[in-house]
Amino acid sequence: MKKSEFPDAFQKVRETDGVLDIDDQFEKVTMILRHKDVRKCAHYYQSFKSGVQPGRIVVPSEEKIREIRQIPLELDPPLHTQYRSEMEAWFRRPLQEDYELKLTQITSDLVDEILDKAVLEVVEEFALKLQSQALTLLLNVPIEEAEIWISWGTHVFRSEDNPLDAEKAEILYHYIDEQIEKVLHHPGDDLYSVLLRSQFEGRKFTKEEVKGTMILTFAGGRDTIINAVTNIIVYFGDHPESLEKIREDPDIIGKAVEEFIRYFSPLTHLGRVVDVETNVCEYDLHNDDKVSLCWASANRDSNVFKNPNEVILDRKMNPHVGFGFSHHKCLGATHARQLLKILIKVLVEKVHSIQLLESEENIETWGKIKRKVGFHQVNAKFNSIKN
Repeated sequence: MKKSEFPDAFQKVRETDGVLDIDDQFEKVTMILRHKDVRKCAHYYQSFKSGVQPGRIVVPSEEKIREIRQIPLELDPPLHTQYRSEMEAWFRRPLQEDYELKLTQITSDLVDEILDKAVLEVVEEFALKLQSQALTLLLNVPIEEAEIWISWGTHVFRSEDNPLDAEKAEILYHYIDEQIEKVLHHPGDDLYSVLLRSQFEGRKFTKEEVKGTMILTFAGGRDTIINAVTNIIVYFGDHPESLEKIREDPDIIGKAVEEFIRYFSPLTHLGRVVDVETNVCEYDLHNDDKVSLCWASANRDSNVFKNPNEVILDRKMNPHVGFGFSHHKCLGATHARQLLKILIKVLVEKVHSIQLLESEENIETWGKIKRKVGFHQVNAKFNSIKN
C-alpha cells in the first residue's frame, strides 16, 4: 500500500448502520456517518447545539482543560452570526493581493530551504514551520513570533503521553493573555487589537471573548493544516505524475485543493449536543446526548462521490464537508485554501519529484475504528526541477 493511501475506515459501518457509538472520557458519543445526515445535523442547530458548556462539543472533550468558550465555534445562531459578522472581513484577507504575495514568499523561501537538504523530516521541519509562519500573516504579527509557536510542537493541547494535556494548554492560554495585555497598552493592526475594538450588542469585546477567539484561531488551524500539508507532500511523493499533470494544467489547482481536503479530511469530526428527542438513521437520540458529525466519513460516501476512495485532482462535483457545513463552516477556510493553493503552485514550479523514505503513521482510534489521519513523521528527499 502506498504511503498516501488513506483507507475509508468508516465504510462498513456507514453503509450498514449509519452511526457508530464511541466513548469519550466515559460519555457515549454517537458518530453520524452519512453525508446527508451529517449535513442535516450541521444545518439544524435548533436540535443539534454547539452553544453548550465550553469544551464539550470537541472530541475528545476539552471540558477538563478549559473554561473559556471558543468564539464563534461554541455558539449557535443568532449569537454565532453576530460574532462571526464582526470577524469575517478579517478572515477574508487571504484573498487580497498583498496577502497572497507575502504568503507566496514565505512558502517559496521554505521550499528553497528544503531543496538543499539531503533528508527532510516533513512534519516538524516543513509543515509545522509553514503553518506557523503563515499564521503570522493571518494574525498580522511579526514573522519572528512563529518561532515561539514552533517551539510548542505540532499539538497545542496534546503531549506524547497525554491526549489532553492541561499543562501544555496553559502555555497557550498564558501566551494569549500576555498578548492581549500588550495590545491593550499598545494597540496596533493585529488581530488582537482588531478584536478588542470589535462590537457585540453595542459594547466592545471583553478580554475573555478575545481570548476565546484566539484560542480557536491557534488550535483550530494547527493540526489540520499540518496534516493537510504533510499528506499532500506524501501524495506527490507517491504520484510524481500528479506534479506533472498540474504543471501542464495549473488551472486545476483549486479543484485539487478541494479534492485533497475531501480525501484526507484533516479533521475527523466535531461534536454537537442534542436539544430535543430525535432520531438519525432510525437511531433514537435524547436530550443532552452527544453526537459527532463525522466529516471524514461523509467525504467518502459513495452515494455522493463517484470513486470516493480515489484522488481525482480535477473532480468536477465535490460537495465535501472538510471545512464543516452550514452556519459553522470553518472561519479559517479561506486562509487554509489559499495556503494549500500556493503550496501546490510553488511545489510544481520548484520540485521535480519527492522521494519518500521512512514514515510513521498517525492513527486515531474511535471505538472499534482505527483511522489514519496523517503522519507523526515523514522523511523525504526533494529533488529540484533545475537538476
